[in-house]
Amino acid sequence: MNPDVKTPSTWLLTGAAGTLGTVLRAPLGRACRRLRLSDRLALDGALDAHEEQQPCDLANRAAVKALLQGVDAVVHLGGISVERPYEQIAPANVDGVFHLYEAARLAGTRRIVFASSNHVTGGYARGTALSPQDPPRPDGYYGLSKLFGEGMARLYWDRYGIESVCLRLGTATAEPPDARALSTWLSHADLQRLVLAALRAPKVGCLTVYGVSANPERWWSEDGWSQIGYSPQDSAEAWRARVGTMDFPAGTPMAQLQGGSFLGLGPFDARDEA
Repeated sequence: MNPDVKTPSTWLLTGAAGTLGTVLRAPLGRACRRLRLSDRLALDGALDAHEEQQPCDLANRAAVKALLQGVDAVVHLGGISVERPYEQIAPANVDGVFHLYEAARLAGTRRIVFASSNHVTGGYARGTALSPQDPPRPDGYYGLSKLFGEGMARLYWDRYGIESVCLRLGTATAEPPDARALSTWLSHADLQRLVLAALRAPKVGCLTVYGVSANPERWWSEDGWSQIGYSPQDSAEAWRARVGTMDFPAGTPMAQLQGGSFLGLGPFDARDEA
């Protein structure tokens, strides 16, 4: 195992106040000596003895530099998590990911687990089998920002040796919400397994993998799973009877392409940019 990851002293979780940050907080805390929690605002409630919090706006380069001091590895969930006008997405998802990687270089942080998204390839037709080697087809500004993050990960591995695992996360919800999720669902328990595997794997270089549960109808390949030791245990199939007919209107991009509901957002005009 990479010596910088084997015996971590401090891990950083950005976006700690969000839904997925909340899901990951406890298992990450059990796996390291110190867990630094960060979001734009302070977290509610008491911290455990092994936790510390450091609010940070990802658009603030100096604040991000301070945030990374003493950090061995990062789970980067922070930023805008849905489709929005570009002007709203860019400060956190574009500038912020640059600030993060540059701060990691300066701090000597050796691994970043980057929450990318299936929306990097959301422009492909539903049912198309994809691997991380297929050309990107972002379905909007959000997906485009995640593709930028994957590019930053590659640059900082090739130039500076910072390892990254870019996780193209699927529908990471407690239960599959609709028919699309029979293919895209990532259970919260499998999300925890995936992130911990990405942190603990001995050598990853710069690796991109899809984050999805063991759904029989999943569109995305297992490429990279064996390298990090990820083995999903859950499946959306148990919800088929409940959600199998809950789909987007026939003939719309939402129903035709893998990006689903994000393809129903936009185009945006000047009123949406404020």
